[in-house]
Amino acid sequence: MSPSTAPSFFVEHWRPGVRGAFRLGLHHGAFCLGCCWALMGLLFVGGIMNVLWIGAITVFVFVEKIMPPGTWSGGLGWVAGIGLIVSGVGMLVMA
Repeated sequence: MSPSTAPSFFVEHWRPGVRGAFRLGLHHGAFCLGCCWALMGLLFVGGIMNVLWIGAITVFVFVEKIMPPGTWSGGLGWVAGIGLIVSGVGMLVMA
């Protein structure tokens, strides 16, 4: 969820009371999990709450977000994707 859509998500799904807050939390959690499951998977594989992994992913996402489309950040995504695929295949072969 991008920061610009977070307020609209809460406004759209807001319900009064404790039950409404619980329902909003469940809905937002499901949305977040559906959106970021791959990132969460990387964090679990790298070690739960490993500061180095979190820092590396933060830098990668930051570069991807701030660079305009068509610059070297687009190539960075491809290189990272191919690297992760090769790493995964290597792990499968070694298992």
